[in-house]
Amino acid sequence: MAAAAHDSLTRARVRTAWLFLAPMLFVLAIVALWPLARTLLLSLTDASLGAAGTARFVGFENYLVKDDGAWYGLLADPLWWLALRNTLTFAFVSVAAEVVLGTLIALILNARFRFRGLMRAAVLVPWAIPTVVSAKMWAWMLHDQFGIVNDLLLRLGLIGAPLAWLADADLALWSVIAVDVWKTTPFVALLVLAALQMLPEDCYEAARVDGIHPAKVFFFVTLPLIRPALIVAVIFRFLDAMRVFDLVYVMTGNADATLTLSVHARQMLVDFQDAGSGSAASVLLFVVIALLSVLCLLAMRGEVLGRRQ
Repeated sequence: MAAAAHDSLTRARVRTAWLFLAPMLFVLAIVALWPLARTLLLSLTDASLGAAGTARFVGFENYLVKDDGAWYGLLADPLWWLALRNTLTFAFVSVAAEVVLGTLIALILNARFRFRGLMRAAVLVPWAIPTVVSAKMWAWMLHDQFGIVNDLLLRLGLIGAPLAWLADADLALWSVIAVDVWKTTPFVALLVLAALQMLPEDCYEAARVDGIHPAKVFFFVTLPLIRPALIVAVIFRFLDAMRVFDLVYVMTGNADATLTLSVHARQMLVDFQDAGSGSAASVLLFVVIALLSVLCLLAMRGEVLGRRQ
């Protein structure tokens, strides 16, 4: 009887939970699932923004098709693969730099010193500035003729002539990465600082008594304890970096050197007025991010299982 009552109570709680979740799931279906389904359907047509209502079903031709012995479609387009390479480079390099710098900043802000509260507030300023504003501000600062960055480097004697930071194909992507690191490192620092604030003091007191070097304390005590926070920061930032658009588009437009998957999709849809190929590019971007999300979740699950064992 007790078991039956417990099962009945559990089922009632599940029904109540689904009842409360239903409005949110309905709204999510409207704002997320329907646009995604619509984009997928458009990607299977030759729809054009300039000829609305004349779309014809073409199957997977926008993705990959072989005609007269040659391959056509986005997956056969070198520009799409360049955008994928640029996006992965941007994501891996920026996230790696942000994690290292964010951890260092968090360790500094976790120490006790005067005006620590003021420093914590000041560090968050880059993250609080809207991305479009940051991109436009840095675009002017990196201008090859009027930018303050070139002027400062010339005064210090570090360069002999102004550099075209955003026009040079060898410098453009790295300049955009540097701006992204400047803006989003505070986010990682905030997460790591929150984890540091939760660490027990007993471990550090024991390490000080035993005379263990601070570097060993960090690698063998602090780092394992803040690893869950670092994993969350990496996943959030990596998935966010994979869909970067506004920072790149405002600073460099459609330049091939900094072309990302989001900018490429926008170029196909708006500049070329090709709704079919633009939708296909958006679907491929969704697929890439979904696959990376699954890999990140599997990595996190493996981390949790490893810690339990």
